[in-house]
Amino acid sequence: MNSQQKIINILTICRKAGKIIPGFDAVKDAIYEGNVSCVIVTEDISDKTLKEIRFICKNCNIDIVELELDSYDMFDAAGKQVVVAAICDFGFANKIRALGTVTKPERTKRKRKSERNNSE
Repeated sequence: MNSQQKIINILTICRKAGKIIPGFDAVKDAIYEGNVSCVIVTEDISDKTLKEIRFICKNCNIDIVELELDSYDMFDAAGKQVVVAAICDFGFANKIRALGTVTKPERTKRKRKSERNNSE
């Protein structure tokens, strides 16, 4: 069984357990509520949507997992044809992180005024 089929199987079990949130708006709301372990994105996501998801996940320190699936494969696994979904269970999230490409959010630290003036 290849890794793509393993991901689909895990997402199907996750959907049946009620631990997946499909769709951009629902994912955004769940992130701000603090119910998300990781966010998964497909390879056919638009640049604008990916940019917004990265911004939200960076601010809330949530991992983004890029999967080798398209939105049609997500329809088979998650029940909706979406490019963004959130996993709300730590165990499922760890399994998906192991099979996908994880993007860790990096928060940039803002410099204080005194530090900015000294560096110039």
